[in-house]
Amino acid sequence: MWARLVRSNTNKQSSGRTGHALYALQHMQRTWISETPTMTGKNVIVKGWVRTVRVMGDKLAFIDLRDASGVLQVVCYKPDLSGEIAALVGEIKTEYVLEIEGEIKTRGAKQVRADQPTGTIELAAKRVVILNRCEPLPFEIDKDTSGINEELRLKHRYLDLRSDRLYRNLTVRNTFIQNCRQFLLGNRFTEIETPYLTKATPEGSRDFIVPSRLQPGKFFALPQSPQQYKQLLMVAGVERYFQTARCFRDEDPRADRGFEHTQIDIEMSFVEREDVMHMVELMITHTVESMGYTIKQKPFPRVTYQESMAKYGADKFDLRTEEDKQKGVLAYAWVVDFPFFEKTEEGGWTFTHNPFSQPKPEFLEDHLAGRNIEHILTTQYDLVCNGYESGGGSIRAHDPAVLGATYKTMGYTQEEVKESVGHMLEAFKYGAPPHGGIGLGIERNIMNLTGESYLREVQAFPMTGSGHTAVMDAPSVLSEKSLKEANILVRKPEEN
Repeated sequence: MWARLVRSNTNKQSSGRTGHALYALQHMQRTWISETPTMTGKNVIVKGWVRTVRVMGDKLAFIDLRDASGVLQVVCYKPDLSGEIAALVGEIKTEYVLEIEGEIKTRGAKQVRADQPTGTIELAAKRVVILNRCEPLPFEIDKDTSGINEELRLKHRYLDLRSDRLYRNLTVRNTFIQNCRQFLLGNRFTEIETPYLTKATPEGSRDFIVPSRLQPGKFFALPQSPQQYKQLLMVAGVERYFQTARCFRDEDPRADRGFEHTQIDIEMSFVEREDVMHMVELMITHTVESMGYTIKQKPFPRVTYQESMAKYGADKFDLRTEEDKQKGVLAYAWVVDFPFFEKTEEGGWTFTHNPFSQPKPEFLEDHLAGRNIEHILTTQYDLVCNGYESGGGSIRAHDPAVLGATYKTMGYTQEEVKESVGHMLEAFKYGAPPHGGIGLGIERNIMNLTGESYLREVQAFPMTGSGHTAVMDAPSVLSEKSLKEANILVRKPEEN
């Protein structure tokens, strides 16, 4: 009745003080469980899910109630409850959704659980309401779910996310992103969103394409990264940009890769390589240390690509000792001085990381002349941590001649260069500043912070290993009507 009254009055007063007052009163009704340890002697209403129920004979029952902030022990002494509510308590099962009103009381000395945030208090129930019931669960969520069949877990991902481990992973992810955001905002960065519907870009992976209904036969591509847009923002004079960007790459799913991921995308004007690396190092240090983690070495070690390959056989490595691993230490390092180009199977050249990179100054003349290609090093830098590549970036080409030389080396004709990056070459004619940046993979970083080995364990709704979405049945077949509207004709596999 109260909720109906509030909605009715709020609709009549959608703006103004009365509407705000009713909204505040409505939300004063609920107390977060994490707030209860400081509310001894007060009457509160808590709402959440039942973690466990323990019925102790005819007179006493204990309910552990969970909300997004914590877990609270509720004591239901049936003689203190009305007959109807006392009977209701007997119906309650695990994962039922409840509203409970009662008084916060101090636990007896023998009942104190010092290892729990709410271990010194409990709620003496006066009123219990079942807000919703829960059918028997398809798998247990009160323990680590990592050993349960992946397809089953992802089909019921909303249940899997109730488990302590996965919920903690989501909160670690949230804290990491917010700490990075606050650091960047405090250092003159501007948060700007860039488009999801864009043009196909040569960034190393296949694009996900989207048909244009209004322009039959033409397609958008989902961005593999915001690379070109953030460089155009530097031309626009933004100088310091960032966003939490979604990136889409049609590549085979692996333990640490999927069709889509999120990255903290950063670009800065009037910088050299060390400037960007220094800023990122400060941000990472601020972020993870404020979360209670220990960094093995500061400043982060610098290792050349050649040294890395010679010593570790790869351009990512783990600098931790066994003791470091047990303590959850983070071992960051920079890998620098990458080759700009590598041979293709056909004998030509392609970029190793990013075609928009600037060669190192000592190789600029060779790059422009198209000679000694195999020896040209680029200003690329990768951040590695605990054996994973956690981010990668470079100083960018801001001179049309430099970017044009890159595509010429890769065998593009003038017409192909114009079609692919002509808009970038045009933009660089109008006072483009020197600039550089980085993309830091959020999933990879959270894997390091949580100790997880699979990307799907740090995403809310990840893809399965076979490339299907969690919960929803996608990809799926479109109706003939939808295909016709998108001007798409689907061939059967045997017709390809």
